[in-house]
Amino acid sequence: MRTIVDLPDPERAQLDALCRQRGLSRAEALRQALRLWLAQQQPGHSAMFGLWRDRPEDGVALQQALRAEWSER
Repeated sequence: MRTIVDLPDPERAQLDALCRQRGLSRAEALRQALRLWLAQQQPGHSAMFGLWRDRPEDGVALQQALRAEWSER
């Protein structure tokens, strides 16, 4: 996908300097930055721990009920 990105002059200058230092094209630097940003947006395992703690169901009972559905088919 091709896209146009409007950057203010100070950010463009910083991007250009970084690209020169690392021997990257602007496009590659922006791809790397986007990959990193997207990875940071994914919730980590610690964000999931205790997700169901306020639910009244017993976790083991719920797990057994879900597995029982598989046997019924």
